Amino acid sequence: MQGQILDQLLQLHGGSGYSSEYGIGRAWADARPMRSFGGGSEAMREIVGRSL
Repeated sequence: MQGQILDQLLQLHGGSGYSSEYGIGRAWADARPMRSFGGGSEAMREIVGRSL
């Protein structure tokens, strides 16, 4: 949910949203690694679930 909201805010701010000078740019960069953490654990649950 956090990633979706930040992506929409980034679209709203356009190219300046990627700049670390603005809060949205810093928030987006800080939240980016959380997407891979969530995806990795969900993938592991799927793999373990299939093996049971």
